[in-house]
Amino acid sequence: MTPDGDLPAPERGLLLTHFLTVRDVEVSRRFYADVFGGEVVMGENPAIVKVANTWIIMNPGGGPTPDKPGVTLEAPRSGERVSSFLNVRVADIAAFYTHAVANGADFLTEPVDRGSELRCYFRDPDGYLIEVGQSTGLLAGIHAATPEESS
Repeated sequence: MTPDGDLPAPERGLLLTHFLTVRDVEVSRRFYADVFGGEVVMGENPAIVKVANTWIIMNPGGGPTPDKPGVTLEAPRSGERVSSFLNVRVADIAAFYTHAVANGADFLTEPVDRGSELRCYFRDPDGYLIEVGQSTGLLAGIHAATPEESS
C-alpha cells in the first residue's frame, strides 16, 4: 500500500477514474497491478490500483443504494456484446503485448496494423474488454479505414 497522496483525490479541479464491478476483488486487483504494472493504493472497499496517470477502482456488485436508487451493479454477463471498453495507449505495443501475455493476459489477436495504429484487444478476469493501441500512421495524418473501406 502507498501513502494517501496516491489516492485519487484532487486538490482542485477534477480527475477521471475508471470503476469496474468485479466478481473477485483480489483476482482483479492482482490482474491490473501485474498486467499494467500498476500500484495497489488500497486493497479493498474499494480496491484501487494506480495505473500510469489514472486509477482503476474495483468493488463487487450490489443492489440500489440511497445515492443510486434503482441501479444494480454487476460484472458483465457475456463478453460477446459490449457498450464500452478501456482504451489504453502505449508507446511500444510489442513490448506491452509481451509483458501482458507473460502476466496472464489472453489477447483476442496479436496486434493488427490498422494503418493509423497498431491495435489489439484482450479481456480482464471479469470479461471487460480492453483495447491496447500504439499510434503509428495517425501521427502522420493517416486515419484508419472505415468498415466499408476495409471490406
